[in-house]
Amino acid sequence: MSTEPPSTEPPSTGRPSPGSVAAERMAVVERLCARPFPARAGQYWAPEGWGGPGFHLLVLQESRDFWDGRGPEVVEPAEQEIADAEQALAALLTARWGAPEAVDLWSRGEAADAAPLPEPLEFLGMLSGSVLVWRLPGAVRWVGLSVGQSDPEFPVQLLLAVGEVSALARNGGEAPV
Repeated sequence: MSTEPPSTEPPSTGRPSPGSVAAERMAVVERLCARPFPARAGQYWAPEGWGGPGFHLLVLQESRDFWDGRGPEVVEPAEQEIADAEQALAALLTARWGAPEAVDLWSRGEAADAAPLPEPLEFLGMLSGSVLVWRLPGAVRWVGLSVGQSDPEFPVQLLLAVGEVSALARNGGEAPV
């Protein structure tokens, strides 16, 4: 007969906890913040990561695709899983760098006097209407999280962006977005 007290740990599901995944992703964020930006656009440095002058983009997580059906019983759990992953990482980013700014990409890109958005905002704006942005203290870079989908049949993606602060200036001016 065992004398050990019963475990208070929840049973293992075989998947890592959202907190441990978020911590691993935070390490990815830190590496990207330190990584030099590529000299040319479209340079791939990982299967799901690419960049160019002034930016890095990385698909952190994506759902399955929806070619075989878009019923709510399929789509809603996939969207919730990505939203939960975004919230877990956003909590760590907020603990590190404070509250994020919500940048509205669609209204910014649709303004009559708007110049094309600089990358990575242009790419993010094709998939999502907004991005959460954390400005790194004392740095010329920012970190962004966005959830997007390029078409209803394609996967929902959690995207990480690192860019130069100058990309956040509205139409090349000094005022932030």
